[in-house]
Amino acid sequence: MIKIIAGGKKNSAWYGEACAEYEKRLRKPYSVEWQFMEEDKLLKYLAKWPFSGQDFVICCDERGKNISSDEYSALLSQAFVQSKNIIILIGGAYGFDDSIREKADFVWSFSKLVFPHALARVVVTEQIYRAAQIEAGSGYHH
Repeated sequence: MIKIIAGGKKNSAWYGEACAEYEKRLRKPYSVEWQFMEEDKLLKYLAKWPFSGQDFVICCDERGKNISSDEYSALLSQAFVQSKNIIILIGGAYGFDDSIREKADFVWSFSKLVFPHALARVVVTEQIYRAAQIEAGSGYHH
């Protein structure tokens, strides 16, 4: 199971529909659980850093490392092999500060482009599905 903690509001229905399309295809351990928080509540929650050594925390941030889908699949796979709980953090409109990025196990940038946080949810969900398909050796990723 992958837990995605997302800041901001749920937004337009189409974002949720796009995420749901990928989610219905996912199987354990790649299935996801969402937790939504208002951005200020998310930042207060993360300031206490509620995660342990059993958690592998990925912070989505434009200042992170840009990796390929194959590398992302390997990153998730390795975390599963190590029996880690995967936590993916998606910030609100203002993203995360240095203290959050420094605590994360991996800071992931989708590209040099900046995306609205709701669209980032779709990207994260599709990339989880893609990672699962890469691991399974399917033809989805070519």
